[in-house]
Amino acid sequence: MIIKELKKSVNIQLDDVILKGDLTIPGNATGIVLFSHGSGSSRLSPRNNYVAEVLQENGLATLLFDLLTAEEDRNRQMRFDIALLTQRLIAVTYWIKGIPETQDLSIGYFGASTGAASALRAAAFFRNEVQAVVSRGGRPDLAMKEIPDVTAYTLLIVGGWDDLVIKFNQKAHQQFHCDARLEIIPQATHLFEEPGKLEEVAKLSADWFSDKLASKS
Repeated sequence: MIIKELKKSVNIQLDDVILKGDLTIPGNATGIVLFSHGSGSSRLSPRNNYVAEVLQENGLATLLFDLLTAEEDRNRQMRFDIALLTQRLIAVTYWIKGIPETQDLSIGYFGASTGAASALRAAAFFRNEVQAVVSRGGRPDLAMKEIPDVTAYTLLIVGGWDDLVIKFNQKAHQQFHCDARLEIIPQATHLFEEPGKLEEVAKLSADWFSDKLASKS
């Protein structure tokens, strides 16, 4: 199937809510990456948008979306409800699998901070239907129970100065039964705000998804 270039804002209708998203599909995309952002962030996250642009330049479609409505996001407890965020990501994945523009694309997740936990839990739910996951400064330790069930190729990226999160990721890395890699970027803090560090994250992610995702026949 020939996939045409597309860029549009979308309203994702779930059973009980409508979530806002931004869908971008390069011509002949080789896969689609859904972004699961961390608490207090949104589809407008400048860091995730930068990574998404690099993925798009590498022939990958992207969906950045809000896991919570504006009203829900004002509830701090809901921001940290990993079970709820996982269910939202699962529901949006079904939505992506059901629309003509993306139903033939293989699927990957990019999770940032606590969003990495929901990405891994959703990947465990879908098994082979989700082929690759990248975690940026993530909290995979919040998905320890589900990690052994993850079959997706998984890349954990952590800043070298993010000491506590390194420990979380090292502990989680030991629990994977699939192809999982831990990449520590030297001289970088949690948000990779140091010069050139977010670019390293984006390149590692683009290389990972480009290698692990391929369009379904």
